[in-house]
Amino acid sequence: MSWAQIAIDGVALGAAYALVALGFVLILNAGGAVNFAQGDLVMAGGFAAIVVAGTLPLEGVAVPGLVLAPLVMIAGGAGGWIVAEVAYRPLRHRPPVAVFISTIAVGIMLQHGANGLFGAAERRTPPLVTGEPLAVGGLTISLQSLAIMGTAALVILLLHQLLERTQLGRRLRAAAEDPEMARALGIRVRRLTALAFALGAGLAALAGLLLANVYFVTPTAGLAFMLKAYIAVTIGGWGSLRGAVAGAFLVALFELAAGRLLSASMADALLYVALLLALLLRPQGLFGEAAGRRA
Repeated sequence: MSWAQIAIDGVALGAAYALVALGFVLILNAGGAVNFAQGDLVMAGGFAAIVVAGTLPLEGVAVPGLVLAPLVMIAGGAGGWIVAEVAYRPLRHRPPVAVFISTIAVGIMLQHGANGLFGAAERRTPPLVTGEPLAVGGLTISLQSLAIMGTAALVILLLHQLLERTQLGRRLRAAAEDPEMARALGIRVRRLTALAFALGAGLAALAGLLLANVYFVTPTAGLAFMLKAYIAVTIGGWGSLRGAVAGAFLVALFELAAGRLLSASMADALLYVALLLALLLRPQGLFGEAAGRRA
């Protein structure tokens, strides 16, 4: 595989990772705690896509992923809302470790539930689009990779517009930055926090649909996605949405480049070495977010 091919594949993989990391940061900013079930919500999104594809009344017709994407995001959003109400809200006034443990418990329940329903075998979601790959200057670019890039770019753009250009987005940011002041101004912080969990889980579910077509999905796949998102957010800067996106692309490109030079297992090991170096040399991340929010 050429370096140019790695760059193209890395951008597609980074786009999917960015969705996971963005959801991670949304929930962190809204609740002030890390949602350790985020990776398992990615896994759940992959299995949700498989279930929905098998139940839609299109007999004899393969359901494209573009049709499944909004349905999977809605299902993921509903799951995120439940996580907020069950695993976060009752514990929000307790030490942060209580929420960490509760979200880990949610992730374990999702893993065992998926294993009981679908088994441990690898499964694959439908592609977003179908067709022959494009050959450009000796490079092979699959339509799925292009669709992943386009879908992720569109979703990230819409999320940016929501947060920066709408009244709802301003209320979300106000509730995340100063919940007490937001309550004093009449903003319903509880509902907005649950909405942030729903948005984050919806992004994770969409990433599950995108990733499970190329890399398959298993009940235990969520841990790897969770760790990649955690590393991306740490490198990019905690609390920074643009940092999450930048970190996700760096993680994906590093993973594929190290895998080409060495092996996939060594790439994972070196990724954690890079995380330790980032924490030592620039603990605030690339975009200078306060290190004090780390957990």
